[in-house]
Amino acid sequence: MKKIGVMSDTHGHLPKEVYEFFKDVDLVIHAGDIGSVEVLDELKAFKETVAVYGNIDDFDVVVRTEKIENIEVEGLKIMVTHIGGYPNKYERGIKELIEAQRPNIFISGHSHILKVMNDPKYSLLHINPGAAGRQGIHQISTLIRFTIDSVPKDLEVLEFNK
Repeated sequence: MKKIGVMSDTHGHLPKEVYEFFKDVDLVIHAGDIGSVEVLDELKAFKETVAVYGNIDDFDVVVRTEKIENIEVEGLKIMVTHIGGYPNKYERGIKELIEAQRPNIFISGHSHILKVMNDPKYSLLHINPGAAGRQGIHQISTLIRFTIDSVPKDLEVLEFNK
């Protein structure tokens, strides 16, 4: 059993809420637009972290991260990217990657809108954690955590002022 924390779109600001909400997680997944290597380093010093770069990330972040990460946690395949779209509206190239990789969980950011939904066509759980940073259209910042125990369960959302 593993506990996973999911975040995106920090845009150079790592909110203090991360430390309390993710204190018991085994792994943090950041779905891009990290915003600075300082945020990436701070996260990695705090917890094991898998991160992808987003469309606002500079060269220093890009050279230390990937566009897409495919990981396995407790036997479940997780695909992470920044700009991924949603079930029935995946971005160009993402649908083909999902068909080829067959992840159980697909995580993307970019929209600053928290959304968790099943994709019955590909039998996966789609997670967009919204935005954790201050910059952007969102009114409330959000973080997600959940447990993997052969299946994803106990998903929780933290909402806080940006």
